Amino acid sequence: MRIVGLTGGISSGKSTVSNLFKSSGIPVVDADLVARNVVQKGTGGWKKIKKEFGDEILLESGEIDRARLGQIVFSDPEKRQLLNRLLAPHISSGILWEVLKLWLKGCKVIILDIPLLFETKMNLWTRPVIVIWVDSETQIQRLIARDGISEEQARNRINSQMPLDLKRDKADIVIDNSGSIEETKEHFEKVLGKINSPLSIKERALSRDGVLSVLLSVVIGVIVVKKNVL
Repeated sequence: MRIVGLTGGISSGKSTVSNLFKSSGIPVVDADLVARNVVQKGTGGWKKIKKEFGDEILLESGEIDRARLGQIVFSDPEKRQLLNRLLAPHISSGILWEVLKLWLKGCKVIILDIPLLFETKMNLWTRPVIVIWVDSETQIQRLIARDGISEEQARNRINSQMPLDLKRDKADIVIDNSGSIEETKEHFEKVLGKINSPLSIKERALSRDGVLSVLLSVVIGVIVVKKNVL
């Protein structure tokens, strides 16, 4: 099985590329979706956040006010690190469970869409790693337009993440999303060809069919040995 890492920065267009993979029939494990699930009311993640941040970050329904929590953590590095520590175990286990379900289905290629891929060291479990990159000015303007925030707020959010240039240097594949959507799609098609290339021997061995083949070989070997002994 090939597990491909997909990451970028806020307003870099990672979700656009993630959706292109989905449209191409490749399953995507979305860490943001997993993160939303682990903080739903009553979950372990929800209880931890409520304990550390208080009732002020709750909506009337009791659910987490994501906008309010975002304001707090984006303006305070210590609280942002605290939130990451609280949720990291829940998010990691959630991602692992989603990967396992896809493995059991026999999927050969899986995309892990994780904003904090490098920060959480999950890049060590993925290959290749794809980084969606944009120049800093484009990133700022897109974030302002998307969220309706000031330039200062946009810069604070961007600066709270690992610089995109650093992520680009760590990538196996870079998709420049600074231009038009047509240009991004054209680049994506080239990347898709690489992602869909034949699996390596190691990747085949780690797939469901590969593991089943090994187990079947072991069982047959045991049976043959027993017959010879008897």
